[in-house]
Amino acid sequence: MGVPDLVVPVREGPANEQLRYALRSWTANLPHSRVWVVGGRPGWLTGVGHIPLVQNGSKYENTTAAVRAACLHPGVSEEFLLCNDDFFVMRPVGVMPVLHRGPIDQVEAYYAARASSAYLGGMRDTRTLLARLGVAAPLSYELHVPLPVTKAAMLGALDAGRHLPVLHKRTLYGNLAGLGGEQMVDVKVLTRGPRFDRDAAFLSTMPDTFVHGQVGAFIRARFPDRCRYERSRG
Repeated sequence: MGVPDLVVPVREGPANEQLRYALRSWTANLPHSRVWVVGGRPGWLTGVGHIPLVQNGSKYENTTAAVRAACLHPGVSEEFLLCNDDFFVMRPVGVMPVLHRGPIDQVEAYYAARASSAYLGGMRDTRTLLARLGVAAPLSYELHVPLPVTKAAMLGALDAGRHLPVLHKRTLYGNLAGLGGEQMVDVKVLTRGPRFDRDAAFLSTMPDTFVHGQVGAFIRARFPDRCRYERSRG
């Protein structure tokens, strides 16, 4: 595998400061060839490939459509890293490892103890589908870190789960492709306070915690300089 492209589903909107700082972190710490944004394209963004996408579904449907569009685009590398616009790589990574969250039944129990939601329902539906497809003890790949993806295998997973309204596509793909990988705790920071790992290789934020939280200030201080993907007056 050569140096992979990065694929980033992006919601419509003019600003998206999380994406700006995510790009700075990837430029500094995550080797890649080309960046592809799918969907929205903020006006300050430059030097990336853009795959337009009408986003008229739920956030789950929109991101699934974005991943499919990237896999079908001939310009995107056959193997790429799937990112979100709120993934920050805080330390240099030579080759992005495959990371997972552990057995899906344990992750499901974590969410079930807190609240029922469309996300939890999608997790259960994806687990049921995996069992029907012969995966008896699936892992969850729903982490807020880049995921190595092969286009053909991801398209196969998306086809297998196309009937699910809230498809956990990373998990379906990771298990059907037999990725394996190393288990880690998710890095999403949900609160504004100081309780996050300042030595972590990866961080992720909510819009609120990025703008108002200590984690957002920490990320902005780490990457103060404009990168090659920002217009000079963006």
